[in-house]
Parts: sequence; C-alpha cells; structure tokens
Amino acid sequence: MPLVQKRRNTRQIRVGDVVVGSDAPVSVQSMTNTQTRDVDATVRQIKTLEKAGCEIIRVAVPEMADAAAIRHIKDRITIPLIADIHFDFRLALAAAESGANGLRINPGNIGDRHKVKKVVDCAKSHGIPIRIGVNAGSLEKEVARRLGSTAEAMVESGMANIRILESLGFYDIKISLKASDVARTVAAYQLLSDRTDVPFHVGVTEAGGLYAGITKSAIGIGMLLARGLGDTIRVSLTRDPVEEVRTGYEILRALGLRNRGPEIISCPTCGRCRINLFKIAEDVEKALLERDTQIKVAIMGCVVNGPGEAKEADIGIAGADGSGILFKKGKVFKKVAQDQLVAQLLYEIDKMTKNSEEMNGSKE
Repeated sequence: MPLVQKRRNTRQIRVGDVVVGSDAPVSVQSMTNTQTRDVDATVRQIKTLEKAGCEIIRVAVPEMADAAAIRHIKDRITIPLIADIHFDFRLALAAAESGANGLRINPGNIGDRHKVKKVVDCAKSHGIPIRIGVNAGSLEKEVARRLGSTAEAMVESGMANIRILESLGFYDIKISLKASDVARTVAAYQLLSDRTDVPFHVGVTEAGGLYAGITKSAIGIGMLLARGLGDTIRVSLTRDPVEEVRTGYEILRALGLRNRGPEIISCPTCGRCRINLFKIAEDVEKALLERDTQIKVAIMGCVVNGPGEAKEADIGIAGADGSGILFKKGKVFKKVAQDQLVAQLLYEIDKMTKNSEEMNGSKE
C-alpha cells in the first residue's frame, strides 16, 4: 500500500503565479508576525522567508494603515501576498486595491450579503481568489450553539460560506478548517472532502511552540496529505516563521511529495561520540537552510560506524578525538582537524553543487 493516496481532484486557482489545487505541487505558506504597516520590517521578514522557500505569504490587516502598506510591500517582494481580514469588509476592499494577491476572510463574519458582494465584486475585478478561513474557536454563534465546537460544525460553517460565495458567481475559492487539535482538524477535512471540489489549505491552528507545534503539525498535516487531502499548507508555530517553512518542507519530503534543499541525516549520539555533534549539526543546518540543492548530507558522531551507516548519503562527516573524516557514499576521502569539519564539509558541498550545475548546463 502506498504511503500517500492519490490526490483529491479539485478545481484549480491561482494565487499570484502559484497554482493551487489538483495536480499542482503542494505549496508551502507562512505568515508574518510583524506589524504590516511597518513596511521595512515586514519586507525584511518576507525576504528571509523567500530564501527559506516560502511560496505564499500572508499578512495581518487589522487597520487601514496595514491595507495601504501592502502596495509598498508588494513592490519589494517576489512571492504572492494574501491579506488576512476579519469582520471589516472595507479592509478587504482596500487590501485588494493595494495589490494583494488573495484575501483570507470568513464571509459569515463579514456581515450582510451586500457587504460580502462588495468584497466578491472587488476580488473579481482584480482577479484574485478568496480563502474561507474556518476556525473551531470562532464559529458562527448559531452553528456553535447547535453543534458545539466540533468537526461537523466546522464543515457546516465551511459549506455555508462556500455557498455564499458561489451564489454570487464566485468560484476562485480555497478553504481551511482548522482546530488546535489533530483529531478535529483531520475529521473536518475528511468530512468536507466529499462535499466540495474547493482546494484545501491545511494546517493545525494554534499548534504551540517548537516541539508541540511540530509534532501536531507533522501528524495532522501528514495524515491529511497521506490521504490525498491538501493543496497548500502552513505549519503554525509560536516561533520564527522560517521554522514553519522549514518544517513544512520536511513534512513534504517525508511523504515523498516534494524535495527542496539538502536532506540532513544525523545519528542520535552515544558514548562513542567525542565531538560536539549537536552544535555541528545545528551549524550545518543553518548554513544549508537557504540552499535548494537536492543532496543528502550525513552528520555522524564517530568514525567507527559513521561512513557505513550513512553510505546512502552523498557526502558526510564523522568525528573522532581531535580530528574527523569526510566521506562520500560511505567511502572515506579526507581526514581533517575537528575544528575544520564544518568548513570542509560546506566547501565540498559547494564543489559538488557547482559540478552538478555545470554538468546539467552542458546537457542542455
């Protein structure tokens, strides 16, 4: 039985130049934690996220100053930008006029049909999609009263909001159904999958800090993607959003859906280890974070088993007292001083990357 089931067929939409839905690659999103009106700070964070591989970025728009700032932010970034709107339809209009590539709203919370129609007409005129964002903690009062904060309530809210937009002739929609726990989140998407062909933005909201957040997200997003549900993802962490992007790509890699950048494997250490493997692994990960070369790198604690256990790695290092070795495909090719291990590894990776690029260039 394959690890990942066939992707659910959905309609396709475009967020800027990123295609979402059906056979398009599962895209990785994040959200800034700066004040959007602080254009310089927001641009700096988005550029860092771009280097980490973020493909769609969302910004909060609580006030008009934030909506107006989108125009200036867009001039300085390369990835599509989504404006996150709550309640005030005028903010959605202003964000679209400022150049947002998409809107995240909950039509049921925008107000009466007249206000929703204004947002829809604006989105149509600018050719941008709308994401319906349903959260278990902020359901419509009537739905929550009848069904509680359940997966069924989230699905009812989601379908009601889809019907609102489609009744206005708007179909460039994606939807998210998020709860802070894995069970409700997975159940909600599973229930909705048979009722609409709208593409899914998946994630576990308010997942927590680094450890709890990664664990919940890996299980929840991983389960959904393995079932063929999910067209774009965001890992929600109470951390630097770069960690969200990095975790998102590792989830996709683990499922065999996408490979971006180097894959790092490392041993858990034992009593044979005579080097500071934790720091070495961290230094290598940071150095390779912004690279998109697909290469497998091994960081091993000792020379006794390192090369053999990591023989599938393209390149790797293993430590000993005062020195270490570099190996390729399990074969030792260089011995270096321990304090030069990381530098020599990165140097060799650069050489391998350059050679690979030259070979690919010559084939073209």
